[in-house]
Amino acid sequence: MKIPFYERSSSSSSSRSSSRSSSSSSDSFGSSSSCSVVIIVVVVVAVVIIPAVVVVVVVVVVVVVVVVVVVVVIAVDVVVVVVVVVVVVVVVVVVVVVVIVVVVVAVLVVVVIAVVVVRVVVVVAVVVVVVVVVVVVVVVVVVVVLVVVVVVELVVVIVVVVLFGVVLMLVAVIVVEVVVVVVIVGLSLSALLPRRTKTFKV
Repeated sequence: MKIPFYERSSSSSSSRSSSRSSSSSSDSFGSSSSCSVVIIVVVVVAVVIIPAVVVVVVVVVVVVVVVVVVVVVIAVDVVVVVVVVVVVVVVVVVVVVVVIVVVVVAVLVVVVIAVVVVRVVVVVAVVVVVVVVVVVVVVVVVVVVLVVVVVVELVVVIVVVVLFGVVLMLVAVIVVEVVVVVVIVGLSLSALLPRRTKTFKV
């Protein structure tokens, strides 16, 4: 039995439309299923994964911050302890050095004072001895000079007296000799002169 052309065309068109509708329904079902999968994935990601990631990140950040803070605190404590120990050691060393320097300076001052005192005592003793010796020498020299002067004056006086006596004796001798000479000359002249006789006229 032959089917007319228009019926074949209509049946083919209906079959095509039915196939299209089935394909469109299958496409819509596939698209709806894919959309639901995407929505589920998005929901799962939004509800589970993102909070989990956020929690993990927060936990990691908190742990890192805590570790950093602990490390910083420990480092600061160590630095503070080291600084305190260094400061204490430096202070102890400085105190010991200052004490040693003070003791050494005190000993040196005492030694210097002792040396100065000894030198002063020695100098004073030497000066006293020198002064005493000088005074004794001066006194002895003055006494000797005075004795010498007195002796010299006595000798001079004695010499002067002796010389004066000698001069007086010489003067006396000269006077006696002059008198003797005068007498002798007078007698000689009187003996040599002729005697004149005086005549008296009557």
